[in-house]
Amino acid sequence: MLSLTYLLYFGQLGILTPYLGIFLDGRGFSSADIGTLFALITLTRIIGPSLWAGVADKHGNPLQVMQLGSLLTVVLFAGVFFVQGFWWLTLVFALMMMFWTAVLPQLEVITLQHLKPTSVSYGKIRLWGSVGFIVFAVIVGQSIDVFGSETPIYVSTAVLALLFIATLYITPVDTPQQHDDVSGSWTLALKKPFVVFIVSSLLLQMSFGTFYGFFALYMRDLGYDGTQTGLLIALGVLAEVGIFLVASRIIIRFGVRLTLFISLALTAIRWWALGFAGELWLVVIVTQLLHALSFGLTHATSVHFIHHFFPHKFQSRGQAIYISLTFGIGGAVGHFLSGQLWQDGAGAELAFGMAGAFAMAGALLLFLAPKKAFG
Repeated sequence: MLSLTYLLYFGQLGILTPYLGIFLDGRGFSSADIGTLFALITLTRIIGPSLWAGVADKHGNPLQVMQLGSLLTVVLFAGVFFVQGFWWLTLVFALMMMFWTAVLPQLEVITLQHLKPTSVSYGKIRLWGSVGFIVFAVIVGQSIDVFGSETPIYVSTAVLALLFIATLYITPVDTPQQHDDVSGSWTLALKKPFVVFIVSSLLLQMSFGTFYGFFALYMRDLGYDGTQTGLLIALGVLAEVGIFLVASRIIIRFGVRLTLFISLALTAIRWWALGFAGELWLVVIVTQLLHALSFGLTHATSVHFIHHFFPHKFQSRGQAIYISLTFGIGGAVGHFLSGQLWQDGAGAELAFGMAGAFAMAGALLLFLAPKKAFG
């Protein structure tokens, strides 16, 4: 049941991450509206992870928190069928995202609790999440060609409902209740190595705003159909899965600082190539393969760094700080600025150029940081 839950959770991401822009465009929103809406709903990732981590920590029952989050997510998401207009849809998506942030952190905790007394590896369970992302990204991409821009919303509602049902069949595991020292975790977070790491990670997520918000629309404008777009998205996730299998060896061989520097520098090249030569299918394929570094290797390296930088009792708070600041603030700023520059496709080169500049700035920050700071 854990594998199915991962499949449905990341399957939902495979629907909304690439295709929410298509849905909003179909509803008549401008690119500035789309970027602003993405930015506003992304802001919930600033407070959501820490809020739900505190609730789960206080009550000692992550499974109930996950079930509540799943239920309220699907209930609120269904509101998209009943509202129109920018601010109403923004409110619905923002509230949905607030409860959505309760799901994955608790799922990770529950999964590790279940696997601890067994010989089953975490990777074998987490792999089903990538499978779900690929399957739904391809299916919805094809379906949009046939059924139109409202397709992602109908499929998302069904997937979210199934996700809630799946959580009801997960058995709880009794574990001792732990309480993190929040002030202690922030004391560590203000140290120079972590500040450099966070700022570079924030710049990376700012660079992703253009891709997450407008990639599917960009592909459509360049003449790629929904099936081709879905396959390109799936290719990026496959590359991500492949790098996860060897990430630990790469990190040990090159270290955190150099691994992140190379990944961010190549991410900058990825965005520039996509923005200035996206009409060439071979260029798009190569840029999607670079997703292995842009997301897969940077995420694995970030988790590794936080795990070794924070003592055991502060690690969950360290992860919450990382997610809130980088994916929350960085994602919101990146989405907003991309929406202002996109101009319904006319500013695509400028938007991807900006994204590349953000990623390169993060790479340069890491390059100039003292090597000993990262161990």
